[in-house]
This record gives sequence, C-alpha cells and structure tokens, in this order.
Amino acid sequence: MTLSPFLGLRVMHGFRIFFALLLSLLVLLSPVAFAEESEPAEPVVVIGGDHNYPPYEYLDATGFPAGYNVELSQAVARVMGMEIEIRLGPWGAMRKGLISGQIDILMGMAHTAERAAEVDYSVPHAKVHQSIWVRNGNVEITSVSDLTDKEVIVMKGSVMHDFMVDRAIPAQLHLVPTLADALTLLASGQHDCALVAKLPGEYLLSELELSNIHPIAKPVIAQNYGYAVHKGNTELVDRFNEGLALLKKNGQYQTIRERWLGVLQPAEISWQQMLRYGSFVLGPLLVILFLTVLWSRTLQKQVAVRTEELQREVAERQRAVDELKVRQKQLLHADKMTSLGILVSGVAHEINNPNGLIQLNLPQLQKAYQDAATILDERLETQGDFKLGWLNYSRMRDEIPHMMQEMLDGSTRIKRIVEDLKDFARRNDAGLDDPVDLNQVVDDALRLMKNTIDKSTSHFVVDSATDLPPFKGNGHRIEQVIVNLVLNACQALTATDQRITIKTWSEEQEGLVVLQITDQGCGIDAQSLEHMTDPFFTTKRESGGTGLGLSVSDGIVKDHGGRLEFDSTPGEGMVVRLYLPVYEEQS
Repeated sequence: MTLSPFLGLRVMHGFRIFFALLLSLLVLLSPVAFAEESEPAEPVVVIGGDHNYPPYEYLDATGFPAGYNVELSQAVARVMGMEIEIRLGPWGAMRKGLISGQIDILMGMAHTAERAAEVDYSVPHAKVHQSIWVRNGNVEITSVSDLTDKEVIVMKGSVMHDFMVDRAIPAQLHLVPTLADALTLLASGQHDCALVAKLPGEYLLSELELSNIHPIAKPVIAQNYGYAVHKGNTELVDRFNEGLALLKKNGQYQTIRERWLGVLQPAEISWQQMLRYGSFVLGPLLVILFLTVLWSRTLQKQVAVRTEELQREVAERQRAVDELKVRQKQLLHADKMTSLGILVSGVAHEINNPNGLIQLNLPQLQKAYQDAATILDERLETQGDFKLGWLNYSRMRDEIPHMMQEMLDGSTRIKRIVEDLKDFARRNDAGLDDPVDLNQVVDDALRLMKNTIDKSTSHFVVDSATDLPPFKGNGHRIEQVIVNLVLNACQALTATDQRITIKTWSEEQEGLVVLQITDQGCGIDAQSLEHMTDPFFTTKRESGGTGLGLSVSDGIVKDHGGRLEFDSTPGEGMVVRLYLPVYEEQS
C-alpha cells in the first residue's frame, strides 16, 4: 500500500522525535548534566500556531508539533541561537494569546490590511491561496459574487472569516473550530460551500478520505504568509527576518520548503534554468531556422517584387472603379435635379393659378367692404349691435380689414416662395463671369430656407457687410451652395436655443468676398473634418444623408475660383467660410 505524502511526512517526523528523545537521555546521563549551572540564558521565545493546519502546522499522531512552519521555526532558532517553545492550539486562542502577551510570535499568519493594524509581519515565507470548496456537481458557485444568500462554512477567526465580515458579503456564515470540520461538514451534504485554503484543504482531503468535494479552479485571493508579532515588537520580528535570510542563503530554506510544500506547490523555475533548458531545445531549431531563412531569402525578394506590382495594379483598378462610381452618382444627382426643376415648374404653375385668383379678388373684396362699412355703421348706431358671421359687428368691423390684409400678404408670400423655388431649381447654363451681389444671394437663399430655419433655431443672426463688392460668378449656383451649408447648420443643432450666425465681409488685399456660417451644434472630430468634401462621406447616414451635398458644393465653389474652409470642435459647433473672387471689369 502506498502512503500519502501527508502520512509519510508524519512517519518521518516520528523517527526524528525518537532519536531526539534518545539523544536527550544520553545527555542527562552524562556527567556534564551534574555540572554547575551556567549564567541565566535569554528568555524562551514562545511560538504559537494552529493545531490543525497541515502541511504548515499541526499536531501529529503522537501529539507533537509538526509541519513546514514548525521545522522552519526550529531552523531559524538554531541559526539565531534562540531558545523557543512551540505551542499549537485552536487558532482563535492563539491569536488572543498573541494580543495578551502569552504568545510572543505566531509562526504563520496571512497578510491583510485589517490585521496589519494589530500585528507586525515578517517577510513572507510562503504564499497561501484561499479557495471556495463545493461538492462535486455544483456549478452554481464559481466566484465570490455567487456567495450571496448562500450557506457558507468558515473557520472562526480565520482570514476568510475576516474576509467575509470586512466585505459585508450577504451570506449565512456557519462557523467551525477547524478546517477539517469545515470540509467534513461540507462533504456530509450540509450547507452550500466552505472557505478553506487550497493546500491545507488538499492535505486534509487525503487524510479524511473525502472524495465528493473539490475546490473551484480559480482561487479567491492569494495572500502572503509569514510570522506575526504584537504591534511594535520590531526587535523580535527583525531577528526572525534575519534568520530567514540566513536559511535562504545556506539552502536550508529551500530544502524545508521542498520537503513540505514541494509535492503540491512546486517552486518556480529560475530564469537561469529556463535559459539553460531552452538552449538545448532552441539551439538546433535556431540553426535550422537560420539555414531556412538563407535558402528562402531569394524567393521572398521575388515574391515581394511581384506582390508590390500586383498591389499597384489592384490599387489603380480600385481607383478607377471608385472614380466611376463617383461619376455615376454625380450624374444621378444631376438627373434628379433636372427632374426636380421640371416638377417644380409644374407645381408652381398649379399653385400660381388659384393664388392669382386670390390676389385678384381680395382687393375687390376690400373695396366692397369699405363701401358697405358706412351702411353697417349706420345700422349699428340706429339698431344697436348685431351678428355678422359668428361674432358681433362691433368686433368684426376692426377684424375684417385686418384679416383681408393678412390673406393678401400670405398670398403674396406664396407667390414669392414659388418664384424663389423655380429660380433655385431652374437649370442655369449661364457663365461664371457675371457680377453678383453676395448679400442678395444670401437673402434669396434664406428666404427659401425660412421655414426650416424657424423650426431649427430661435436665435438666427445675419450680419451683412455694407458696400460689399460683387463677386465673379453665377448667383444661382452659389445660392445652391449657401442653401446646402445653411441646411447642414440647421441639422447640426440639438436644441432650438442654439445659435446660427451668418456674416459677410470683404478682404480687399486678397481680392475676396467672404461668407461665414457659424453654428453651435454638435460639431465633428478632426479626422472627419479632413473628409468633409469627399464624395459619399457623411456623418448623417442613418438619417438619409448621401454624402454628395458638400462634394457638389465644393465643386461649384472651385469652378468659381474660390474655396471652402471648415473648422470644428466636437460638442461646440462648426465654422464654415466661403471665399469667392471679387468681380473686376475687363478692359
């Protein structure tokens, strides 16, 4: 039958105890024992620990202290010349003994910020991985967040008990005196899980012969583990730190660690070992790789040259395809504008006919009412007030002239809008050499956009320069550009209290007139700003934008010898400037 690592270590410790007792008996029987007593030695250092926390510290089958912490403490005492007494008991009692002074130092305590308020730690001599243990088949609990409203078994006074309390995790805690009790209780089918350190749990699992529980794969926390003294006892903790340093230097620390923790917690491989092992494997592979690279270098160069040629051909073909698509879209847009012009002409004719009747008849009705007003006033004086329509005549006598005038003004506005729409949509093949008043073009465009502007903002400001020289070009085509820019500004606003400002001025030294449109809308980022006039680029794709408006406008402005400039900050709005050359008469 094969002994478990835990049981084998206990047998080895039993032999060590037997030989120690035999050596002590020989010393007592020697004459030296009866020699005169020497000077009083330094006080014995009382070291406390948990009586059931294998493989770190525990009481073996004979009742003697054993484990990694025990042997490490004995080694520290030897190299530092200290007299020690090791006491193992319930963990809660050991912690109270440290605070009360009955225990000088605890040989193993996990480092936490909360405990640091009452103890001072030595340098860590191990790392403890705290885990959640569940019964086989339990897939509900995989992390600390799953412990809410669960029944959790935890050792009283342990670091995981502090962990649950400090974080106020809403779980039902069931406290037990030892880790073995926690695992046994969980294996019996009671409660949902247990909080036990992974390495001690694995040892206890083998000793207790439990097969229906296991730790989840990912540890809850990994904590430094070392000696702890009462707060302020720096002299004692410094002595143990020095002892640990000496053990690490002479190799005893690694030997003790391998004996107790090497089975389930192997030491990390050093960089020197990794390089040495890797050289045996990577050396031949590097030679083969080097020869392969030399052999394939010529082929790679040929492939690179051919690939570059293919990429260049593909890029040229792609540019041709993209340019063709742009031309097709522009032709489609031009065809739509032509169709729009025909449609607008027809609709304008149908609107103008009834609107003409309104403008013809309303003046006659106004004159007729003026003639009848004298008769109606006489009746009012002789017979008193009377109904005219649904209201009294005394009220209607003032309202009727006002209503007729409003109707006439509205009819005139309809006529003006229809004419402006016809002018905007009419195909204009005139040249680009006419003198054009920029302020007039702005007024025509804004009159066409009035309804959209009123719905978009309540703060619309126009600052037109006086004595502005005319620009050289075609007014109708520039009007199309201004309509597009104002429409973009309206669509960029997110609230009606945001402002749109239009300003014109001239730069005489450069021979330019300037139109600036400023909005307080959403703005765009610098990367998008570089592509504003690219065909099919739009930030309003979801709302139906085609990305052709600014591209067509930019083409019109360049045909006039001018330019468009854009400046924007995301969240603060945009500024657009239109520069056009001043008209100069030819001699």
